[in-house]
Amino acid sequence: MASLQSNIILSLLLLHSIILLNHTAKSDDEEDSLLQGINSYRTGFNLTALSKNDKAECLADELADQFKNQPCTNTTGINTVPGTEPQFPNFPNMLAKCQLNVTTTRDGVILPACVPNLVPSIVLTNFTQTEYSNYLNDTKFTGAGIGSDNNWIVLILTTDTPEGNYMTGTTSGNSVFKVGVNFGLVFLLMGSFLLF
Repeated sequence: MASLQSNIILSLLLLHSIILLNHTAKSDDEEDSLLQGINSYRTGFNLTALSKNDKAECLADELADQFKNQPCTNTTGINTVPGTEPQFPNFPNMLAKCQLNVTTTRDGVILPACVPNLVPSIVLTNFTQTEYSNYLNDTKFTGAGIGSDNNWIVLILTTDTPEGNYMTGTTSGNSVFKVGVNFGLVFLLMGSFLLF
C-alpha cells in the first residue's frame, strides 16, 4: 500500500515538473526567437546586437501579464493612438517587484504587440516592419527584455546610460524562474527517495 502511494506521489510530482518546465520552455522559446530575429535584423544594418537584460525581462513579463486579457484590436500594440495607451496604476509595484525604479528606466522604451498565438514570423514583423523599427534602428539601445503572456509580447529596449540601463538592485530577473525550477526538482528528488 505504501509503495502504491509513493508511486502515485512520484508520478504527480514528475507530471508537475514536466508541465512547469514545458510552459517555461515554450515562453522562453518565443522570447529567445524574437531576440534572435531582432539581433539578425540589427546586424543587417551594421548595428550591435542587443544583450539580454534580466530586469527589463522581469518588467516585460509583468506588463505582458497585465495585457494578457486585453483583446487584440487595431488600436492595441503598435496601432495604439498616443494618449490612449493602457495605464497601469500598479506600475510602481511592478518596478519594485523587478527591483527597478523610474530613474533607471526613463530612457528605455516599452513596445507591446498583440499577435494571435504569437506566431514567431508575425511577431518579428510586428517589430521590424512597423514604426517600432525606428527604435530597433536606434544605436542608443543596447539591451532588451522580452516577456509574453497569451497573445501579448512585450519588448523593452534598454540603454547603457544610468537613466535607461534597468540595473538597480542586485537580484536577477530570472530568480523567480530559478526558484520555481529548483523547487520542482527538489520535489522530484524527494519523491524518488520515497520509492527507495
